[in-house]
Amino acid sequence: MKLNFFSNTNIKKELIRTSTTPTEIVFSGNGIAWSEPSTKEKLNQFEIDHLERDRIFHIDDIRKTCIDFRLRFLDSKYFKNKIPQAAFDEINRLNALHNTRLGDYKIMAPSKLFKLENTDDPLLFAPIGNGYYYLIHKWGNDLHPFRKAMMWPFKSILNLAVLILFLSWFATQLVPVGLFSKANDWGVYWMTYFFMFKGISAIVIFYGFALGKNFNPAIWNSKYNKS
Repeated sequence: MKLNFFSNTNIKKELIRTSTTPTEIVFSGNGIAWSEPSTKEKLNQFEIDHLERDRIFHIDDIRKTCIDFRLRFLDSKYFKNKIPQAAFDEINRLNALHNTRLGDYKIMAPSKLFKLENTDDPLLFAPIGNGYYYLIHKWGNDLHPFRKAMMWPFKSILNLAVLILFLSWFATQLVPVGLFSKANDWGVYWMTYFFMFKGISAIVIFYGFALGKNFNPAIWNSKYNKS
C-alpha cells in the first residue's frame, strides 16, 4: 500500500491564497481598465456582474507564483501540448455568458510543457485589462508537494549560494576524520570545507552554463528554451 503523507500543490489554490487583489476593487471595476470595444469584434469584454472573484489575478500575483514554483507564463501559441476539450467548452460558456469573444490567451505551466509532452497543472488565462487576467480553465495533475522548496535555490543567486554552502558543510561532515591529515583540528576542517565548496560550486557553474539555465525572475515570462 502506497502512503501519501504530502498532498500535491494545486497551483490554482496557491494563486488564490497569495492573491493581493482586493475583492471590492475587482467588483467595483476600479483598478481594471476595461479596453475599448473594437469596431470589428468584442474581444475579452467581460461583464462585471458575471465575474468570479477567485478567477481574477493581477500580473504581480502571477509573477510571484511563477517565480516561487519556477513556472512560465506565455502566450498559448508556445504551448506544445494538447489543450483539453473541457477548456474549449469553458471558453464557449464564457463567450455566451459575457457576450464576448475570448482571445490573446496566456498559459501558466512548467517550462517543459512548452516543449515536451507532459501534464503538470497548466492554467489557461485571458487578459481583462490593466494587468489583470481571468482564469478560464485548469487541467492536468497538481504540482509535486515539494516543488516550491526544490525551486527555492533558483529564485536568486543568494539562495543558490546558501544551498551551496549548506551542501559543502554536509559533504564535509561525511569525510572520515584523518582522511587528509592525521591532525584533527579546525585548520583541516576548514581546508576540507573549502575543497568541498570549490567542487560543488564548479559543478553548479558548469551545469548552469552548459544548459543555459537562469534564475526564476528572468524566465517566468521568457519564450526562449535556454533559460
